[in-house]
Amino acid sequence: MPVQIIVGAQWGDEGKGKIVDHLSEHVDIVARYQGGANAGHTVVLPARGKTKEREFVLHLIPSGIFHPHVTCVIGNGVVIDPKALMAEIAQLRSAGINTKGRLLISHNAHLIMPYHKALDTIREQGDQKIGTTGRGIGPAYIDKYMRTGIRVVDLLDRDVLCKKLRRNIEEKNELLRKVYGATELDLDALIQEYQEFDREIDEYVTDTSEYLNRALRKKRSILAEGAQGALLDVDHGTYPYVTSSNPTSGGACTGLGIPPTSVRSIMGVVKAYSTRVGNGPFPTELTDETGERLRSVGGEFGATTGRPRRCGWLDLVSLAYSIRVNGITEIAITKLDVLDAFDEIPVCIQYRVGSKTLSGFPTDVQTLEKVTPVYRIFKGWRTQTSDVRAFRDLPPNARSYIRFLEKSLRVRIGMVSVGARRDQTLHVR
Repeated sequence: MPVQIIVGAQWGDEGKGKIVDHLSEHVDIVARYQGGANAGHTVVLPARGKTKEREFVLHLIPSGIFHPHVTCVIGNGVVIDPKALMAEIAQLRSAGINTKGRLLISHNAHLIMPYHKALDTIREQGDQKIGTTGRGIGPAYIDKYMRTGIRVVDLLDRDVLCKKLRRNIEEKNELLRKVYGATELDLDALIQEYQEFDREIDEYVTDTSEYLNRALRKKRSILAEGAQGALLDVDHGTYPYVTSSNPTSGGACTGLGIPPTSVRSIMGVVKAYSTRVGNGPFPTELTDETGERLRSVGGEFGATTGRPRRCGWLDLVSLAYSIRVNGITEIAITKLDVLDAFDEIPVCIQYRVGSKTLSGFPTDVQTLEKVTPVYRIFKGWRTQTSDVRAFRDLPPNARSYIRFLEKSLRVRIGMVSVGARRDQTLHVR
C-alpha cells in the first residue's frame, strides 16, 4: 500500500508543484489533502513539436494532472472555491488537458462561500493583520469546525442547501451589516449560483476516501500533495501567523481518509534558501540588497497573489524541526541555481537569544522574534548550474553545500532542482 506524502518543509512556496509533477510520471494517483485556492503550485510543461513551453499555476487541482495516466483527487480536507475550481478546469481544457474521468472531488469537502471571502478581506484590513490571501480560507475552516459549513454533498439536496444557507446567510449578513458596515448577500442568488456549480461538478464528485482505499487494496501508488508549508501549520507552525489547516504530513491521512499504515515515505521539499509570504517572524530574513537580489533572481513573487516574498538564507534550525514533526525521510532541494552568482552562501546553523544558544526551534512568536541566527559561511560556486543534468556534474562547491545539508539534517537528499523545467531535476543517487 504505497503512499508517498509531499510536504513543504519551510513557509510554503518551496516548489512542490514542480516536484509533484516530476514524480507523477511514476504514480497512479495524486491527491491534494488540505488548503484551498490560497495555494499556488507552478508547473512548467516542456515544448513539444509546434507547442511552445507552457507555464500553469494550479490552486486546487493536483499537480499530477499533466500526466494523462494519473487520476487526481481533491480530498475532504480541502476547502473549495467553486469559481476558482471551474476557472482552473476551463484553463486546463482550453490547453487541451483533459479532466473528465481523471479528476475526482470529495463529496465531504467544504465549500468557500462569498461571505467567507467578504469576512476574510474585511478582517485582514484590521490592526492585527496575519497576511492571508483574503480568499476566504480561514472563515471557511471556522465554519467547518463550528459544524455550520456547507459541503459538496449538501448541493445534492436543494432543501438541505436552502436550510443551511439560510441559517448561515442570516448570521453572516448581520455580521457584515452591523459590525463591518458591509453590503449584505442575497440568499436566492446564492442558492441559484451554487446549484449551477453542482451541475457543473456533478461528474467529478464521489466518495474519494472509499476510492483511495480501494486503490490501495489494488496496490496502486498514491502521491499525497500538501499545500503551503510545515511552518505555517495551524498546530505546529509560527502561530498565529499560520494557515488554517494542517500542511504537515499528519494532515494527509485526515484530509484524504486513508490510514497512517498506508504511508511508506515522506518527502520534504526545501528551497536552497528561505522565503516567506505574509507577516510573522523570519529569523534569517534579509532586508538589504542581498535579499532583493534573491527575490529578483529567484522570481520570488506569490503565484496566487503576486505579492513579493520575503527572502533570507537557509535555516537549518527550522528545517530540523520540520523534519521531526513531519517524519521526513527524503528531501528535494529546489532553486539551487538561484545561488549561482553569490560569492558566499551563509547557512543558519543555530539560534541565540542573548548569550543563550537555543536547543531547537521555538514556535512561540515572542521567542522567535528575538532570536539571532548563527551562520556558517560557504564559498559560492560562481558557475551556472541550470544546464547541468547530473548531480556529479555540479560544481564542487555546490556539491559540498548539498552534502553539508544532508549531513547536518541527517536525512537523505534525493533530488536537486536547478530550474523550473522537468529536465532540470537532478537525482542525487
